[in-house]
Amino acid sequence: MTDKPYPDAHAMSEASLLRPSLLWLLVLAPIAAILDHAGRVPAGIVFFCAALAVVPFAKLIVQGTEQVAAHTGATIGGLLNATFGNLPELIIAMVALRAGLLEMVRASIVGALLANLLVALGLSFLLGGLRHHSQKYNPDAVRTYSSTMVLAWISLALPSAFHRVLETEPHLGVHATLDIVVAVVLLGLYGLFLIYSLRTHPETFAELATPATADETHDNPSLAWGIAMLLLASIGAAWMSEILVGAAEQAGHSLGMSQMFIGVIVLALVGGAAESGSAIAMGRMNRPDLSVGIALGSCVQIALFVAPVLVLLAPAMGQPQFRLVFSQAEMWMLFGAVLLGATVVTAGQSNWFKGAQLLALYLIIAAVLYLIPTATS
Repeated sequence: MTDKPYPDAHAMSEASLLRPSLLWLLVLAPIAAILDHAGRVPAGIVFFCAALAVVPFAKLIVQGTEQVAAHTGATIGGLLNATFGNLPELIIAMVALRAGLLEMVRASIVGALLANLLVALGLSFLLGGLRHHSQKYNPDAVRTYSSTMVLAWISLALPSAFHRVLETEPHLGVHATLDIVVAVVLLGLYGLFLIYSLRTHPETFAELATPATADETHDNPSLAWGIAMLLLASIGAAWMSEILVGAAEQAGHSLGMSQMFIGVIVLALVGGAAESGSAIAMGRMNRPDLSVGIALGSCVQIALFVAPVLVLLAPAMGQPQFRLVFSQAEMWMLFGAVLLGATVVTAGQSNWFKGAQLLALYLIIAAVLYLIPTATS
């Protein structure tokens, strides 16, 4: 017998390449670019290819951020994760904003919040609960996340109501002033949230118990490679987002989808695919604290960082003032998600049925939004 004492590294490398991965979808990036340049391909096909191509770039952004964070320490690493974790959503929203698709931008913000609150958390609880019966996590962390989300919802709902009441031309200056004030306050609160979670009260967000099977023995990758991956993936995501948003309106008409449905459902799921996948994976690995932290932390970042940044950047991009004037339907959907999410998570223990409840609400919202253009056309 001449059995090898160690596995063949070349064979292991080949096996890892053959293992299914989201990175395989990178092949769709040049395909989407070629189809978009050709100009004769139905917009739905271009939109579909570009949407799938954004997903691996989002995954690479998350991986690059984690690699850089491994070398910078917990505080700076947390800031990097907060800044770049939602970069795909921010890129898509900025591209849509530059194209003048304001309704789609607002819908993508609401959609990103719904996707994290209902899909990422719901699938995490469902799949983790099926594998581990019930999972306990730090209740102090979810109470902080929940109260911050309630405040964020009020901060978006009040300007929306204000704008709807004063919709006449003479009050446009007041609209812009209110949006800027709200944006500055939310960004300030976001900074305070980072200080609270990373510097003064990190124990509030600590895991109750880290499983012994957690792999912490692997070598940290190089800092230079992490930065290069982050930059290249960001460029790739911006490239695909340009094509995605360019085909979105025509694809929506051909497939019977409104801008609200595309923004709330499609773009939100695409932009948040990598983060949602991480939250779901942590749930299956019995790491509920990390799973909840990824999903709810992403919601806080979108509400307190992404939305205010769009308000402040719109004039610099040569666009009209981006107003925080969400529709009543969007506000009610978000209110229901925040209410159900807070009710489900504050107990500090999850199971598969709680996940099913969150997913059920999302499916109902998706069905309502898809059927709106058919009913009103």
